[in-house]
Amino acid sequence: MNRVSRHSSLLNVQLLREGIVESTHKVHAVACDSRGRTLANAGDPEFGTFIRSALKPFQALALLTTGTLDHFHLTDKDLAIICSSHQGNIEQVRQAFNILWRCDVEPGALQCPTPPGKNTPLAHNCSGKHAGMLAVCKQQGWSLDGYVGRSHPLQKLIIKQIAELIGMPADEFICAHDDCSAPTYLMQLSQMATLFAKLASGDSLQLERIIRAMTHYPMLISGPDGFDSQLMQLSQGDLVSKSGAEGIQCIGRVGDGMGIAIKVVDGSKRAKYAAAVYLLKQLGWIEPDVSEALEEKFMLIGKYSRLEVVGELATI
Repeated sequence: MNRVSRHSSLLNVQLLREGIVESTHKVHAVACDSRGRTLANAGDPEFGTFIRSALKPFQALALLTTGTLDHFHLTDKDLAIICSSHQGNIEQVRQAFNILWRCDVEPGALQCPTPPGKNTPLAHNCSGKHAGMLAVCKQQGWSLDGYVGRSHPLQKLIIKQIAELIGMPADEFICAHDDCSAPTYLMQLSQMATLFAKLASGDSLQLERIIRAMTHYPMLISGPDGFDSQLMQLSQGDLVSKSGAEGIQCIGRVGDGMGIAIKVVDGSKRAKYAAAVYLLKQLGWIEPDVSEALEEKFMLIGKYSRLEVVGELATI
């Protein structure tokens, strides 16, 4: 992967209250192609942070490479919920349960927590990912206990495949547990952007199926009010989008082999969505009607306040 030593200025996402700046969020962003070359950046393209739930489409790859998806007759809807950070609505919970039902695993095997006010871990926003992990374990004959452990064969397979996509040794990744208890990894933003460029490139039939599932069933990925779902639906499958906690947002341009990764330094959710809309407009990845719809939903905060982004991507 090409390294870029010259950093450009960070983006500033400002909250304006009746035109006066009230708060400011600092943002790093980078655009890469599927060969790992940095095309443009704002801030530091090598900024390191945890990828969090933006990793889910690549964790889902294990279901395809092991044949688990077809073995249990799982569909693209199942694959979509495996890639999701869902809102726990009835349709989403039922879809996660369908995975367990088809592979004959009880919901009690899920090691994601039960959300406050709920009575089942199926309502957790990562239950689809965990159900998919259990399906792979069942198909491979691996222990269902401890499937989130770093030394479990499932997690070794997942990081091996991610390492191959990025082009670095698996044992060089720094691992920590996400809030759902599954592993997540520390990566440079340029590595995240490269992953999404590869996801969107169309060079892999397995990754292409993940794209198809996410873009055909966008409302399963987050939900009716979610940024990922809204962006994929409005762009009519031209973009694949996956958020992560603490200010992570990754997007790939389907068929073009380009990806962007965004990190808001203070972890703000509102700022990452505003930055994403701004950068998609700057890159020409969305039409004016799409940007207007996204701005209205994600940049108009209230009657008297709105978000504004200041700064530009610097072309390398």
